[in-house]
This record gives sequence, C-alpha cells and structure tokens, in this order.
Amino acid sequence: MPLTSRNKLAIVLALVSLVLLWPGLVQPVLTIRATMELFGNTRELSNETRSVIGAIRSLHTSGNDFVAGLIVLFSVLVPLLKAALLVPIVLLRGSATAYRLYGVVQAMSKWSMADVFAVGMLIALLVGKGTANLSAVAGTGFYYFAAYCLVSNAAFQALRVEAPVTPSATSSGG
Repeated sequence: MPLTSRNKLAIVLALVSLVLLWPGLVQPVLTIRATMELFGNTRELSNETRSVIGAIRSLHTSGNDFVAGLIVLFSVLVPLLKAALLVPIVLLRGSATAYRLYGVVQAMSKWSMADVFAVGMLIALLVGKGTANLSAVAGTGFYYFAAYCLVSNAAFQALRVEAPVTPSATSSGG
C-alpha cells in the first residue's frame, strides 16, 4: 500500500514538531518576578526563570516528585511516544495493529495542550491580580512548546489510517 501525500505531510509535520519540542523543553518557559516598594524604591524580591526541564529538576529537588512526574509524563514522554508510534503506524499501514496504534495516538493527542493551558492560566492569574508587585512573562520555550503542540496535532489530524479490510465471512448455513 503506497504512502499517500496526506500521510507524507503528516510525517513531515511530525518531524517539524519534534524539532520544536526540544527548544520548548530547554528554553525558558516562564519568568515570575516579585518586587516590593519600600520608601519609594522598588526592590526585587524574586526573579525566577524556568524551562520545562529546569522546572522538573527544581520540583524533584524540592521533593515534589509527583508534580515533576506529571510534567515529565505530559511534556516529555507523551510527545516522544506519539512520535515513536508514528513509525509502526506508517510501516504497518493497512494492518489492524497500525489502526489500533492510530487510535492510541489520537487519544493521546487530546492531552497535548494541557501544559500550554496550565502555563497560560498561571500567567493570566498572576497578571490578572492587577498588582505591580508580581509579574509573569511567557518565555521563548512556551511559544516553542505551544508550536510543538499545534504542529503535532496537525500532523496527527493529517494522518489517515484506514480500518483494515477483514475478509468477508463465508456463509456456513444451508
């Protein structure tokens, strides 16, 4: 069974999404700055910038392994697993296995924007407080990761895997 142009596009988009994923994980995702006014002078209390990988390390170091594990799962393992599953889906196209794996990837894709949503909500919460003492700014890593999510979703939306053709049952009656 030849590879359709639509599935070739899906492969290209999946590769592009992986290129976007790496900077999305290692570039700064979020900067949170806290300041305090004291006698007319602004004093910086905190200025933290974290990448996804940096946040995972920081959470692990501070004993928040459950949260770190969730970030590893949804930001690192799920994206890599989705990309890895594309290989058997394409190589085994037309088979029941490829069709089942395609279903798994489609289900996984529904969760890929969860991280982007969570960081976006955090920024909205901090900025929406209307206080000059607390600010949050999305970094380049946030935009790379958001782009990864969108391009990866587009790749798997473009991918078409047909249900395998099952041989028609022969009539056994008389």
